[in-house]
Amino acid sequence: MTRAEARIKEVVTFFENKDTFLGYRKLMDCAIDTQNLDIYNEVIELTDWKEKFPDEEDELIKRSLQTLNKIAKISIEDYNTKKTVVTGSNIIKSYGNNRFTLGPVSINIHKGDVYGLVGENGNGKTTLLRILAKELKHNEGSLEFNFDKGFNNDYDLRSNLVYIPQRTQKWYGSLKDNLKFVLSNYGMSPKENETRVLMMIARFGLWNYKHLKWNELSSGYKMRFELARTLLRQPELLLLDEPLANLDVLAQQVILEDLKSICNSINNPIALILSSQQLYEVEKVSDKVIYLKNGRHKEHEDKEAITNTKSHLIVEIDCHCERDKLKQIFADLSLEKLIYNGGVFVAYFPNEIAFPLVLETLGKHKIDVIYTRNITKSTRRFFVS
Repeated sequence: MTRAEARIKEVVTFFENKDTFLGYRKLMDCAIDTQNLDIYNEVIELTDWKEKFPDEEDELIKRSLQTLNKIAKISIEDYNTKKTVVTGSNIIKSYGNNRFTLGPVSINIHKGDVYGLVGENGNGKTTLLRILAKELKHNEGSLEFNFDKGFNNDYDLRSNLVYIPQRTQKWYGSLKDNLKFVLSNYGMSPKENETRVLMMIARFGLWNYKHLKWNELSSGYKMRFELARTLLRQPELLLLDEPLANLDVLAQQVILEDLKSICNSINNPIALILSSQQLYEVEKVSDKVIYLKNGRHKEHEDKEAITNTKSHLIVEIDCHCERDKLKQIFADLSLEKLIYNGGVFVAYFPNEIAFPLVLETLGKHKIDVIYTRNITKSTRRFFVS
């Protein structure tokens, strides 16, 4: 089964289970992969109908599956994601004597992969993103780009990468007109411009907001606009600095799922580096996590730490319970260490203790658990003081 066939089968499963919210977004991803304007127009018409008749779920599923059958007949060629598009070797950025220094940082970035960039505030995440975006010059090391689209200078290079900072600039006019302006320099016909813009508006859930202005949109929809504007340019590298800031929990999850799906496009994948304080949410969608501490890339230390944690199970627990009682109930599990970090307990057990056994013990002693998570392989363990 090809990746395209697997994606279509996944969409069918969503609709069979009446998960139309996610299924329809996945349907649009399949449509975008075709790069077929007839398919785009069919999805645009379906989106318009869907917004006018939001309660017609069964009819939406029927029409969606009909469109999906047409998509399945279009051949889509897989992109070779083994190719490295960005290579950074021992990058160092210094701001002067006794001031912050980033590096050395060495990274290899592939299209189709999502890289989570994490670390405490002031550890160089934004600096690294700006270096990769060619907004800052590094003092030492090398940085090479190997994009499919050729480039002769930094201006051409920046057409293949997009950096979206945490605070974006205000724009004027309607959302739709701004998106059409993006494509106005690509030499395409007005009709194709309209079709591609409406398709991206549909994909990012902006259909009912396309005629609104900047000050009429919430923070979440402004971010959706920025992503739509970016993806119309079809970049090869996308750099996002705190895109989840000011978004509610549901909006964060939707944005991350959308980014993961779009970056994993079959024939037009994107390399994504995502900086965020929302550690767990970012880890769920990331293929690899880049962890910075005191400006230094902790990749080698991370590998060593993961190796060392093979002798430990590390569990984070937020509960209504005294430390001494937790120590007592975990005594039979050979508890090695229990620390209190940021309002929650972090418990260390021998590796042979399974996480379900910890849950069973908490339940057996009727501990009122608010939250618990196995962080043995999470970068969260590096934030434990």
